[in-house]
Amino acid sequence: MSSPLVLTIGHSTRELPAFIDLLTENGVTCLVDVRTVPRSRTNPQFNRDTLPDALGAAGIDYLHLPGLGGLRRARPDSPNMGWRNASFRGYADYMGTQEFAENLERLLALAARERVALMCAEAVPWRCHRSLIGDALLTRGCSVADIMGTGRTQPHALTSWAVVNGTEITYPPADERPAR
Repeated sequence: MSSPLVLTIGHSTRELPAFIDLLTENGVTCLVDVRTVPRSRTNPQFNRDTLPDALGAAGIDYLHLPGLGGLRRARPDSPNMGWRNASFRGYADYMGTQEFAENLERLLALAARERVALMCAEAVPWRCHRSLIGDALLTRGCSVADIMGTGRTQPHALTSWAVVNGTEITYPPADERPAR
């Protein structure tokens, strides 16, 4: 059996019909919202109170999975100091928790039976915690691709300074990384 494929997408400022077209073009059957707060002041078409109905009309299910949401605080003793950005470091710290593991398992179970796309707001994955979720999925044998636009996806590559031990990932600073 082949590994499941999980897609990622950022809603950005797209018009809703164009966004749904991207999902349909990529065969998505379930959109998993990984925003901690599932709404947008500037792009209300992506608010949780309206988005599920629009997706449903296109035959796409919607699931808000706040346990994979961002906005996590970095620990003072973080092993992920390779991230200069405190929010990415905080999310990497969160990836070491039981709560993250349970929510990731829920996502993997869904991906085994549906064509899933993870959604957050940021257009490009390397500026979004979707990239860290992608790293975690790769360590669990999942394939991950980022929807970049019409007819354009790109395979997710493990963050270059990630240190993987089984399914555990850390992002240490350069002077603490093992030699490759």
